[in-house]
Amino acid sequence: MKELLYLNKYFIKYKYRFILGIVFTIVAQIFSLFTPKLISKSFASIEAFAKDKTISNDIVIDELVNNILLIIATTIIAGFLTFLMRQTLIVMSRHVEFDLKNEVFRQYENLSQNFYKQNRTGDLMNRISEDVSKVRMYVGPAVMYTINTFIRFAIVILFMYRVSPLLTLYTILPLPILSYAIFRLSNEINIRSTTFQEYLSKVSSFTQEIFSGVRVIKAYSLENQHQDNMHALALESKSKSLDLAKVQSLFGPLMLALIGISNLVVIYFGGIMYINGSIKSIGTIAEFILYVNMLTWPVASLGWVSSMVQEAEASQKRLNEFLKIEPEIKNNNPGKSIIEGTITFDNVSYTYQDTNITALKNISFTVNKGETLAILGKTGSGKSTILSLISRMYDVTNGAVKVDGQEISRLNLFDLRNSIGIVPQDAFLFSDSIKNNIKFGKEDAEIEEVMAAAKNAVVHDNIMGFNKQYDTILGERGITLSGGQKQRVSIARAIIKNPPILLFDDCLSAVDTETEEAILNNLNTISKDKTTIIVSHRVSSAKNADKIIILEDGEIIQQGSHNQLINQEGYYASLYLKQLSEKELL
Repeated sequence: MKELLYLNKYFIKYKYRFILGIVFTIVAQIFSLFTPKLISKSFASIEAFAKDKTISNDIVIDELVNNILLIIATTIIAGFLTFLMRQTLIVMSRHVEFDLKNEVFRQYENLSQNFYKQNRTGDLMNRISEDVSKVRMYVGPAVMYTINTFIRFAIVILFMYRVSPLLTLYTILPLPILSYAIFRLSNEINIRSTTFQEYLSKVSSFTQEIFSGVRVIKAYSLENQHQDNMHALALESKSKSLDLAKVQSLFGPLMLALIGISNLVVIYFGGIMYINGSIKSIGTIAEFILYVNMLTWPVASLGWVSSMVQEAEASQKRLNEFLKIEPEIKNNNPGKSIIEGTITFDNVSYTYQDTNITALKNISFTVNKGETLAILGKTGSGKSTILSLISRMYDVTNGAVKVDGQEISRLNLFDLRNSIGIVPQDAFLFSDSIKNNIKFGKEDAEIEEVMAAAKNAVVHDNIMGFNKQYDTILGERGITLSGGQKQRVSIARAIIKNPPILLFDDCLSAVDTETEEAILNNLNTISKDKTTIIVSHRVSSAKNADKIIILEDGEIIQQGSHNQLINQEGYYASLYLKQLSEKELL
C-alpha cells in the first residue's frame, strides 16, 4: 500500500466530498438495518398471536402492515442515500483521475530528451491511460466499497451483539479464515497484476511502433513476420492475463462459501439456543440470517476490492517511477528574461548520457545579434547538438552557453525557448490543418500572417494547389505532404513566430536547389535583425552567412567567412569544389 500513499494529497484536496460520502454511507447503513429489526418484530407478533388467542387478529395485521410500510420507506431512503454516496465518492474519483492524468502529462512535458531516448512511446501511453484508470478504480469503487463494508460490519455486528452476544460470536467465527485467505490471495494478485501490466505496455509499444513504421514494413514485405511477432507477444500477454484471472476468480466462490457457512452456523446454533430458551423468539434467528445476508455483498466485494487495490498499487508504482524523476532541465529563474539574441559558446563540451559519446569538445564562438552563423561538418560531428544546447534541451557537461552575456541556465527557461524559432532536422507536423500547423508558432496569428509566412517559406503555391488549401488536414506526422513540403511548413512555423533567434537544422535537405535559393533569399531579409544559425551539408546554404564554422568529431577545425574559407585548403574548400562540379553536371 505504500505506493498508493502518493494519492493521499488528492484525498486531502477533495476532503469535503470524501467526508460527505462517508456521512451518506453511515446514514444509509443505519436505515438499511431497520429491515431485519422490523422483520424480527413481525415474527414476534405472529408468534405471540399463535400462543395467545386473546390477541386481536386486527391488531396483528395492523402491526404487520405498519412494519411493511416502514420497511418500504426505510429501503427507499437507504437507496437514495446510497445514490448520493456514489455521486460523491465516484465523482471524486473522476476528479482525481483528471488531476492525475494532467500531473503525469505535465511530468512528461518536463522530462528531458534523455528520458524519451530511454523509454518507449507505447509504454508511456499505457501508463497515462491504463495505469491511471486502474488507480481511479482504487480511489473510487475500491475506497467506496471498503468504507461501505467497514461501516456495515461495525453497525451490523453492534446490532447483532445487542440481540444475542453468543450467537454473534458463532456467526463471526468464519471471518478469521476469510481474512487469511484475502491476505494470501492479495499478495499473489499484486505479483501477477504487475507482470500483466508490464506485458500490456510491451504490446502497446510494439503496436505503436508497427503503426508508425507500417510503410517500411510493407515496402520490405515483412507483414507476416511482424504478425507472427505480434501473435507471440499477444499469446504471452494473454497467458499473464489468465494467470491473474485464475487467482481473482477464487475470491467470489470463497466468499460465498464462507457466507453460506455463516448461515448454517446461525440456523444450527440459533435453533439450539431457541430450543434451550436462550433466544425468546424465532424472529431473532430470521433477524440474524438477514444480518448475515446483508454482509454477503460486502464480504464478497472484499475480494474484488482487494484485487482492485493490488492492481492499483502495481499501476501506481509504475506511475511513481516517472512522477518521482527529477527533471534534468529546470527553470532556475521564475522572473522575466528579456532576450536580445547574442549567443556565446565558452569552451563548451557535451557528452550524451545514454551513449556516453562526447559530441562537443571545447567549442567556443560568438554570434552577435543580427548575425548569421552557418555550421557545416560531416554526419555525427556535433552540429545538431549545438542547437539543442542553445534551446536548452540539454545542459552542457563543461563550459558555458551564454545568451546576452548570461548563462542560459540562469535565464527563465520558457522566455528562452519562446525567443527561439527552431526548425528541426526531422520536420514534425501534427494531425491538424496546415493553417494550424503554421499557427503553432503563433496561435493568435491571422490568416494573412499565415500566408505571408508560407510565402517566405516558398510553400504557399503548393498549399493553394490542395482542394481545401490551408484547411487541408494532414495525416499523422504530416504524412500527407512530401518531405520538402513538410520542411517548408516547419520553416513557416518558425518564421511566423518572429523570434529574436532562428535555428535551422539542415531543414533544406529535401528541397531542390532553386527552391533553396528562394528560401535563403527570403530568410536573408527576415533575419536582418535576428540571430540566425543554419546547420547544413550544403555550401549554398552557408555562403551568405557572416560566419562559418566547420566541425569534425565535435571540434572546430575551420572558421571564417565564405571568401576566407574557399581560399584555405581544408574541408570547406573541397566541399565547395565538389558541390560546384555536381551543380555544373546538372
